[in-house]
Amino acid sequence: MLKGFKKIVLDNGLRILLAPQLQSLATTVLVLTETGSLYESREISGISHFLEHLCFKGTKNRPHSIDITSELDGLGSEYNAFTGYENTGYFAKSQNKNLYKILDLISDLYLNPVFDSREIEKERGVIIEEINMYRDLPNRRVQEIFLRLLYGDQPAGWSVAGTRTIIKKLQREEILDYRDRHYLSNSTIIVVAGVFEEEKLTEEIKKAFRGIKAGQKLSSPITQESQEKPAVSLKSKETDQSHLVLGVRAFDFFDSRRYPLEVLAHLLGGSMSSRLFQKVREVLGAAYYVYSSADLFSRHGYLAVNVGVDNLKLEAVISAILEEFSDLKNKEVSAAELQKAKDHLIGKLFLGLEGSDEWAGFYGGQEILEHNIKTPEEIVLDIQSVNAREIKAVARDIFQNQKLNLALIGPFENPARFEKILSLE
Repeated sequence: MLKGFKKIVLDNGLRILLAPQLQSLATTVLVLTETGSLYESREISGISHFLEHLCFKGTKNRPHSIDITSELDGLGSEYNAFTGYENTGYFAKSQNKNLYKILDLISDLYLNPVFDSREIEKERGVIIEEINMYRDLPNRRVQEIFLRLLYGDQPAGWSVAGTRTIIKKLQREEILDYRDRHYLSNSTIIVVAGVFEEEKLTEEIKKAFRGIKAGQKLSSPITQESQEKPAVSLKSKETDQSHLVLGVRAFDFFDSRRYPLEVLAHLLGGSMSSRLFQKVREVLGAAYYVYSSADLFSRHGYLAVNVGVDNLKLEAVISAILEEFSDLKNKEVSAAELQKAKDHLIGKLFLGLEGSDEWAGFYGGQEILEHNIKTPEEIVLDIQSVNAREIKAVARDIFQNQKLNLALIGPFENPARFEKILSLE
């Protein structure tokens, strides 16, 4: 288990987070940078994700992608990278004895990518196929349609991967310029979770990242929101089941109502005994998957229900979801149901922290968004403090007709069919 964590801020703004786990069999090195698709303009949408891919295609010290992957595979490591709306991350996890080798590898691909023009062209094709893959997955595609419906033509409404048209046009110089403006010391966090000697590791991190560029970190644009009535976005497609996201605008990550909202989302569809799972799957027999979540970012947020539905029961499922929205805004949840949701949420928190990679993501993710870190025990206190009155107040705020949004993929032609049932009591 975790003994604690330590945060070190260097003179150039580079942040180091050390999370010792004395009983861990593996150690993780995670490098995060405070940039993602929310920082992009329309002309370069998808560039953060493209850049993340290219960092694995060769460095000054390891000129070819096979040099990187062979070395990591030879260490028996797990490794990958990811791009989100507000961060990009690179990580490797290996046996404790390999800590300094994976630190060298991750720092090399983060600091020293070569961006060979031939590799850029090849990876351009890889990313386009990734976009194609997601477009062929309706349960994934409908989430992109939902975000576009909510936020329109601005970064919060765009796909992290970008579009095929833009990816085909992005130039090497644009990628280099974007990296030069965003991969900076004061926007970078190095997280190490596992077994290590603190003093030695700190010095090794300083050496490994001594070449990082300093500069003025850029901010992401403010997300603009405007909605006066329920909205529907329908993509007509012959499918064996309809896939929908029905959700509402909420608030950002820093709002004091964050934990009541998270508990509310969990009450709705956070477990197999949650309201929507029981009603939609167990009672109506209308879906295999149904879940809800609260997705909060630094400048916006939403609550959404995701369902894959029997085409013949679609209206019944939409009505069932709206009934639960109305019930939560009009009635206080019982003490027993509330405590069950809290206990399950807390259980998931701890079960999600079993490995060094999960600990690294837990601490690094908080630092990226908040520049402040809570321990799991502190988060438990926040969850336990939520009461039924707060949940009802949040529900009354977010579950309003003018905040309702429905994204749908299925064998239907007329969105008006669904607009007329989008109403809360």
